Amino acid sequence: MIASLGRHALLRIAPFALFMLLLALRGFAADGAWGFDERWLYGLSTVSVGALLIAFRRDYGELYRPLWPDAREFALAVAAGVAVVLLWINLDEPWMRLGEATASFRPVDAQGELIWPLLALRWAGAALVVPVMEELFWRSFLMRWIDSPRFELVPPQRVTLRAIALSTFVFMLAHTLWLAAIAAGLVYAWLYVRTGKLWVAVIAHAVTNTLLGAWVIVTGNWGYW
Repeated sequence: MIASLGRHALLRIAPFALFMLLLALRGFAADGAWGFDERWLYGLSTVSVGALLIAFRRDYGELYRPLWPDAREFALAVAAGVAVVLLWINLDEPWMRLGEATASFRPVDAQGELIWPLLALRWAGAALVVPVMEELFWRSFLMRWIDSPRFELVPPQRVTLRAIALSTFVFMLAHTLWLAAIAAGLVYAWLYVRTGKLWVAVIAHAVTNTLLGAWVIVTGNWGYW
């Protein structure tokens, strides 16, 4: 299967796959089982995935300057990002959850004090790296690939409802808050399809993650991280 994927696909899969691998390692190394503080693996995720995105930036045609959002699209992205974070922190009833997070993140020491370097790495990763990585994978690649193996030739405005539904369903499976994930996935997909610009979805995703991080820090609801 992997061998049949072209360069365009692999360069959108690789950052996401690396992120998920390091996330799994954090779960296995929980509570110092491997003799080190596994929380620093998130810093490794941020740096390594960010480095991949920078290294392959010229291969991500959907992120070139002509496809940057105009002022109206930027405002739409911000509004959508705010709406998603409000949904995310409210759609949290027990029946709206798929188990518990396998690698939760609490950037506090034994006395309950914040560890600022850990917190900064976590917040920066969520706000700056994850939105680009995930939108390249979920919307630019997977959503269009469901419609055609030559996904890079599929205009976002031509993506079918089947592709939106299936990619959103898989997106849901990667998150604990399944109903919130469905809402978020549909909003980001709608932004990409409506505007034809991945940056609009990326900005909305970044706004969501930035505000969610602020809310988590202020309230101490670390389970959302």
